[in-house]
Amino acid sequence: MPMRILAICGSLRAASLNAMLIRALSRLAPPDISIQVYEGMATLPLFNPDLDLSPPASVLSLKEQIAAADIILIASPEYAHGMTGVIKNALDWTVSSDVFVYKPVVVLNASPRARHADAALREVLSVMSARILETASVQVPVIGARLDEDGMISHPEIAEILKAALANARAEWQTLQS
Repeated sequence: MPMRILAICGSLRAASLNAMLIRALSRLAPPDISIQVYEGMATLPLFNPDLDLSPPASVLSLKEQIAAADIILIASPEYAHGMTGVIKNALDWTVSSDVFVYKPVVVLNASPRARHADAALREVLSVMSARILETASVQVPVIGARLDEDGMISHPEIAEILKAALANARAEWQTLQS
């Protein structure tokens, strides 16, 4: 059975570099790694704790997909020195559940300059008791490179970084399983 990764993009932008990065990664994945791209980010309502006992269907679907995955991969840009509102909103919907407790998480960063968002995302995931797979969590220098998804796949350095991240994710996940 392949290792299952749920990839979540923290941007709703149609031409998001992070979304392209996730799609490129999924195309580079070996057959024993299955990557499902989460498509429901735009359907999540703003977090409202009053709805937590009876959450909307989109929230239930997010939690179910996270629970079913072996690893969560998050690629999100930095806005105003922080993580995006959409990724924070998605994470807020999961706080009262245990779906992130001890869940292995890979954090991809499409810009080496996005240190604040990366740190903020890692802090929130840490508070939620997620296990960040450090050797798989990488910065991929695609910002400013003017590459689309195909360009990322054909770029030797970027493709190698992505393949190594997947191999490291598999190795860390297997270690956690033993």
